[in-house]
Amino acid sequence: MNKETLHEYIERTSGNESNICQIYALQNGKCIYEDCWHGFKTDDAMHIASVTKGVVSLLTGIAIDRGAIKSVDQKVLEFFPDYPVKKGEKTIYDVTIKHLLTMTAPYKYKSEPWTKVCTSDDWTKAALDFLGGRSGITGEFKYASLGIQIMVGILENATGGKCIDFANRNLFLPLEIPEVRNHGDSSKEDQFDYLMNKSPRKHEWYSDPKDAVTAGWGLCLSAYDLARIGELVLNGGKKDGKSIVSETYLNEMLTPHLELGERFGYMSYGYLWYKPYKDREVYAAIGDGGNVIYVNKEKNISVGVTGTFKPRIFDRVDFIEKKVLVFAKG
Repeated sequence: MNKETLHEYIERTSGNESNICQIYALQNGKCIYEDCWHGFKTDDAMHIASVTKGVVSLLTGIAIDRGAIKSVDQKVLEFFPDYPVKKGEKTIYDVTIKHLLTMTAPYKYKSEPWTKVCTSDDWTKAALDFLGGRSGITGEFKYASLGIQIMVGILENATGGKCIDFANRNLFLPLEIPEVRNHGDSSKEDQFDYLMNKSPRKHEWYSDPKDAVTAGWGLCLSAYDLARIGELVLNGGKKDGKSIVSETYLNEMLTPHLELGERFGYMSYGYLWYKPYKDREVYAAIGDGGNVIYVNKEKNISVGVTGTFKPRIFDRVDFIEKKVLVFAKG
């Protein structure tokens, strides 16, 4: 398969790949494949959905490296000393950052309370209100796009500034990713448009009324940006020889902490990053619509893919391995 064939395949298909907007692949620091569809250009951004979580994990590592956070074993409530714990609630006191990063934190709901959280004035506090419960900490995997919002509150309280500023200063700009701006609207109608809009976007990040960015979704980047973040992971956290995030944290982030079930393709899970294969050095930050940062340490390849929202598309790893890696050298 050559570039023209792949371009035409995505352009003409009505299947799972029809929503792809951008693909960018780097091997050994050099572009081996780049293409766009649906009117997108290389430097346009797209909402990367839950790949946002993978970025938040990297920001957590950077905060730990800088001493703002002691370790992933720190208790969540240490960062919210003024939070009023509800009478009778005990579990919340034992929840750690690691529980959040591995999606093993317990919550007091059966399905995520999007309306209650996303119509509140403070999404972090609203998420904290659902943390804990009578069952205690069981170690069970519970995927939580809203619960991970607590990590933004932790990062802001730990660093003494806004998470978006910390991200720009310590991750995006050092990787030569354009400065990301707050989106600045949190109405119900705007949230829906943000999730469903199929047009190219600016480099922006959704935020709550207090200008705290969303941790589980809401970041807009290009496939090129995603590939550069993947390259950072490949290079042990370094860019041009300068450390951005420590290799120690990256190793913890990528180490499997849980084995997931059928819903998640039996992948392993680290700190908000997936390991698709037990016996291979392949890792991914994955979001709805097939948005993905794909990292292959065996071939020293990072791939970014962006796509518009399309139901029931989650894992784009198989597509990358069969259609994009054919452009790899060796």
